Amino acid sequence: MPKIKTNRAAAKRFKKTATGQLKRNKAYKSHILTKKSTKRKRNLRKAIITDSTNVKNMKKVLPYL
Repeated sequence: MPKIKTNRAAAKRFKKTATGQLKRNKAYKSHILTKKSTKRKRNLRKAIITDSTNVKNMKKVLPYL
């Protein structure tokens, strides 16, 4: 059985936590920051756990994570 390739783009964006959950950063923090409120930008800094509906697909894309 051949090895499964890891999706490199996903590997750079997701990390595994100690409990085995997938951690990701929020989107919309890279540009056009002048029109976004300070509160919104502050909340975009925080990393969050990937939603359970996406975890099955992410495990397929990241087999060795």
